[in-house]
Amino acid sequence: MTNKRIAVIGTPGKWSTEVLADHLEELTGFRCVIDMSEVVLELETGRLGYQGLVLNELDGVIIKKISEIYSPAADDRIRMLNTLEADGVRCFSSPGQVGRLINRLEGTAALAAGGVPLPPTRVTENTEEALAAIEAFGKAILKPLYSTKARGMLVLEAADGVDANTRKLNAFKTEHGLFYLQKFVHLGGQDLGMVFLGGEYLCTYARVGDAGAWNTTINSGGKYQSYEASPDLIKLGNKAQSCFDLSFTTVDIALTDEGPVVFEVSAFGGFSGALKGCGIDAARKLCSYVLNELEQNR
Repeated sequence: MTNKRIAVIGTPGKWSTEVLADHLEELTGFRCVIDMSEVVLELETGRLGYQGLVLNELDGVIIKKISEIYSPAADDRIRMLNTLEADGVRCFSSPGQVGRLINRLEGTAALAAGGVPLPPTRVTENTEEALAAIEAFGKAILKPLYSTKARGMLVLEAADGVDANTRKLNAFKTEHGLFYLQKFVHLGGQDLGMVFLGGEYLCTYARVGDAGAWNTTINSGGKYQSYEASPDLIKLGNKAQSCFDLSFTTVDIALTDEGPVVFEVSAFGGFSGALKGCGIDAARKLCSYVLNELEQNR
C-alpha cells in the first residue's frame, strides 16, 4: 500500500466514479470523491477547496466525470482544474486534453486534422446550408455540440421535405445555436468501443443495438459484447486516440460499407463496456497506472 492521496473527480453515487474510489481506497487507504459543483476556486491564491480539503495538496486526481450533462459550464470546470495542474497536482487526464473533447466540434476537428476517417460532416449556422447538407446526405444526424450518449440528437431525412426539416432545424437552433450535421451511416446493428490506457491498446467491445433504435447506445437499449479487433482496426483506433494525450479513453468506431469510421474519442472512457464486454476491470487498471506514474515521477 502506498500513502499517495488521489481523489476522483466525478459524480458521487455513480458506479463508474465509486468503483475508482473503491480501488484507490484499497490501494492507498485514501478515499475522496469530488463533486465539481461544490468546488471553490480562490483566484488570488489558485487554491481549490472542497468540503475543507485543499485539492492543491493532493498527489493527484483522476477526472472521471466533469458534469452529468455536457454544456459550456463544463468548460468552466475544466478551467478551474487547469489551476490545479499548474500548481503541480497530476491530473489523469490533463484538463487541457479533456477540454478539447467536451465540445464535439473541437474534438472531431482534431481528428479530421489528424487524417482520421470520419463520416462526412457539415457545420454551419445557416439554415439553408443545413438543408442543403441534408439533401446531399439523404439522411443526416443533427448533433448538439455538447452531449453524450446520443442525447439531443435528431435524425433528419431529405425525404421528409424542406418544410418539416426547416421546422426541426429552427427549433434546434433556438436551443443549440449551431448545426453540426453528420451523414447517417448504417452501423449494421453495432458499433465498437476501443479502449486505451496510457496510449496503449487494452481491448475492444461491441455495442449491439436494440432492434427499434437508430443508435447503439446503452441508453437506447444497446448491449455490450466482446469483439476481436483486427490489427488494422487497432491501428485506426490508436491513430484516433493519439490525436490527444489521455490517460484513459475509448474510441468509438463504426464499420460501414465504405470502411471503418471514427465517431469520437471519449474524454473519459467507459469502464462498463470493458468489464461487461471484455471481462477487464479497466477502473482498477487505471488506478494502478496512475500510481505507477506518480511513483516514477516523484
